[in-house]
Amino acid sequence: MGQLFSSPKNEQKNQDLASSFTEYFKKFKTGNKIIPQEIIASIELSMTKGNIQEANSAISDALKEIDNKPLNVAITGESGSGKSSFINALRGIGHEEKGAAKIGVVETTMERYPYKHPNMPNVVFWDLPGIGTTEFPTSTYLEKMKFYEYDFFIIISATRFKKNDIDLAKAISMMKKEFYFVRTKVDSDLRNEEEFKPRTFDREKVLQAIRLNCVKHFQENNIAEPPIFLISNRNFCEYDFPNLMDKVISDLSVYKRHNFMLSLPNITDSAIEKKQQFLKQRIWLEAFAADLLGIIPSLTFFLESDLKTLEKSMKFYRTVFGVDDASLQSLARDWQMPVDQVEAMVKSPNVFKPTDEETVHERLTRYYQEFCLANGYLVTKNHYLREVFYLKFYFLDIVTEDSKTLLKEICLRNKLISD
Repeated sequence: MGQLFSSPKNEQKNQDLASSFTEYFKKFKTGNKIIPQEIIASIELSMTKGNIQEANSAISDALKEIDNKPLNVAITGESGSGKSSFINALRGIGHEEKGAAKIGVVETTMERYPYKHPNMPNVVFWDLPGIGTTEFPTSTYLEKMKFYEYDFFIIISATRFKKNDIDLAKAISMMKKEFYFVRTKVDSDLRNEEEFKPRTFDREKVLQAIRLNCVKHFQENNIAEPPIFLISNRNFCEYDFPNLMDKVISDLSVYKRHNFMLSLPNITDSAIEKKQQFLKQRIWLEAFAADLLGIIPSLTFFLESDLKTLEKSMKFYRTVFGVDDASLQSLARDWQMPVDQVEAMVKSPNVFKPTDEETVHERLTRYYQEFCLANGYLVTKNHYLREVFYLKFYFLDIVTEDSKTLLKEICLRNKLISD
């Protein structure tokens, strides 16, 4: 299957195909692309020459890099700083659920402990014990905690800036590793300030004072000021958590950012849309890597294997976006309502359920036609992607909207509780 078009008269067709491939990636900012620009350019060149085998091989290698790249995140700080709560929130796990990081006011972490993300097993959050205690003196901390193994560090601190925070920052700086400083429990600080100074309370001034205090301590200890983020472990939607995640993603190597993005909680519409962008690129790559590109439309619409592929894809999208069956059941328990009422809020659970009016095949055919009417063909004329890939894009749109619907409901209920 070496050459798509070997005849010189078909060089323009090769160029059109290559342009279709690369034009798609121009929709995404550099920091949000899941493969390097130089790889995209290399694939385009192969397609221009009509060598689809070479292009497919390059794409397959890139997808393997994404799938196989581990990401190890070190979360460290003193006991009581909110490390465990932070890790649980990042993994989308409740404090009382199986596999949750233990929460306590004493040092519960006596050795480094890995917490895999439940949906993205290549993403591992390492809970490290605090530095400077008798069990973990500064002199041996780096070696015992295997600092070289982590991609980046998040230092968690709460209430007051302490010497151990500085010692930790110095240790990480010496290793030339990326680290981010997270000041937790700012919601408690704001509540206390408002309670004691109700007449003069100014939310933004309090937050600015906390931030400047962190900066001052780094400056006084001759440490280059790291990115500083103020957060609440109780509500990731507010304060600086979205900014922290954006910064981490932009700093990560291109092959590692994809799985990290998919592992993040759905805290804002923007975060949900970024997941969608990452997965759209993956679908696009899979379509070419699978060599499912042809010069005539598919004559066989939805083989049995296609249905299995589509069901598997939908299951993965629902899991990544937190609208899978387990997540809906959890929401139903939290909201104290029947699970079918929660399911009625979203569309994705019913995609593969036949009804008296419509079979699954008929529904998928309708979805395919609706997508093509709304978006046209995804490649140039005279070239076609298999219908299964158009439906993956359609499924992704459905799940994205489902996730936004549930986020809106969650935020509304949280607001009613806080009021």
